[in-house]
Amino acid sequence: MALIPIRKREPERERGPLARLHNEVDDLFRGFFEDWELPVWGRSRWPAIDVAEKENEFVVKAEVPGCKAEDIDISVHGNVLTISGEKKHEQERKEEGYYHVERSYGSFRRDLNLPAEIDTAGIEAECKDGVLTVTLPKTETAKPVKVKVKG
Repeated sequence: MALIPIRKREPERERGPLARLHNEVDDLFRGFFEDWELPVWGRSRWPAIDVAEKENEFVVKAEVPGCKAEDIDISVHGNVLTISGEKKHEQERKEEGYYHVERSYGSFRRDLNLPAEIDTAGIEAECKDGVLTVTLPKTETAKPVKVKVKG
């Protein structure tokens, strides 16, 4: 679950008509571009991430098409997992009558707060077919304990 920052506005009556127009234009652009994966509004939803909690571990899967394993950085500080990296794509074609070059670059970063302590020595990560899979084992104190009820 991602937290989205909420910015409180001053009451409209305390601001002038120009400020109201500015807010309305902001709302219009925000509504139009909210599903685009652009860092325009200071947040990005790329890469898409799935988090699964199992009894002994967390498994995080991130879609990173076009990224190589060496372009991805993973770090854990406390209960925060950070996945960052850079996507680089360059295509060049020279044929009779035309020359075509296409480049795209972009960096990304996702921070995830995990609800339990992680055993950092056992973390594993694999990038295969555009999907990054990070396995984060829980510490012994974070694992669930079953208690038998006496009758």
